Formats: sequence, C-alpha cells, structure tokens
Amino acid sequence: MPARHDIDAERELWNAYATSTRKDVYESEPVFRWTQYAGHGPGPELLGSPESVLEIGCGTGRALAYLAQRGVKATGVDLSPVMVEHTTERWGPMGARFVCAEVLGHLADTGEKYDAVYSMFGAVWFTDPTRLFPLIPPRLNPGGVLVFSQPPAIPGAYGPQGMYKGGFAGPAMFTYRYSYTPRKWESLLLKAGFLEAEARVIEAPTPGHIGTLIVRARMAETF
Repeated sequence: MPARHDIDAERELWNAYATSTRKDVYESEPVFRWTQYAGHGPGPELLGSPESVLEIGCGTGRALAYLAQRGVKATGVDLSPVMVEHTTERWGPMGARFVCAEVLGHLADTGEKYDAVYSMFGAVWFTDPTRLFPLIPPRLNPGGVLVFSQPPAIPGAYGPQGMYKGGFAGPAMFTYRYSYTPRKWESLLLKAGFLEAEARVIEAPTPGHIGTLIVRARMAETF
C-alpha cells in the first residue's frame, strides 16, 4: 500500500476540482443515483429507511439534499473547503449539513452515529479500505448499512492506483483510487466487522459501456 501522501496537497486537488465544477451543477435540482447514467440503476432504497445518513466524499451535495428534502437527517463530509462552502450555501437551507474534514480523521473523532453511511464515486474510491472500513461500524446504529458505488476494476488492475489531475504537465497534483474484485470488497467488509456484504456490477444501459460496482454491507441488529 502507498504511504498516505500530504493531505494538504490532496485538499488542493479537490479544491481545484470544486472550482472547476460548472455553476449549473451546483444550481441543478437534487438527485439520487448510484450509477453514472441518468435514470439507470437502483435508488435510495439501498439505504433502507434511514432516519440519519452520512455521505463520505459528498461532492456537490445533490444526493444529500435529495434525502434532506425527504426528512432524513443528512450530513456530508468532504475534504475541500471550496466544495463545502458551495454546498452549504446551496443545500444548507434544505436541512443538509456539510462538514469540511478528512474522512479518516472525521470518522475517528466524531461521536455521531447513523443509520446509513454511503459514498457515490466518493471517499470509498479514494481511501485505503483497510484503514477506512474498520472506522465505519462504530459510526453505525445496529442494523445500519454502508453502501457505495464506483467504476468496477479494470481486469487485472487491483489495489491502489495513482491518478494525476490535469494531464502529465504542471504541478504534481495526484491522489489514489482503490479497485478490487467484488469478492475482495466483500472480504474486506466482513473482516472490518460487518455481518454481511454483497458486491455486484450493474451493467451499463448501453452494451459494452462501463458498468457500475455497487456494494452494500450491513451490521448486526445488536452489538
């Protein structure tokens, strides 16, 4: 596993992403979807019927706002202060709460518990799961779930993979993404303390296009 690189450099990367995100994305309506294709795949039913949720790596906050509109106590964590400023201004009045923090530190330090923790192409994709997953069960209520989605692994390319931002010239802004087989994701979650885990790939609406890995893990009803 790679060593954790400088968190300030990673924050700069995500600030650049937040700044480059089109204004109309922030201003568009709330939407909740796990896949990269509009109107495709499952919806919030994968979370069950939570009264409280935590989205890790919440990005533009549209999914969190969707849940907040429906009466869910909705909290999001994102590393970028630029992104959190935008999302708080846009979605805060709807009841969504946004926290600017590094996900591992936040999960280790917070005393809050949730019915569901989730990530859509977010922090689970960009955080070492051997460090992240053990921090989530203590933050879940009995029977709580973790659900996340991201692109499936490229066959034969598993584990941490470095990614530069903006091509291969200029300042070395980079992060790591983590990709595994569905079976490996399930094993990592069970080892972290979840009662059960299921990982599957949802095929794209167009044959031959990139699908979506969706993983759902559940805690025991009692501790």
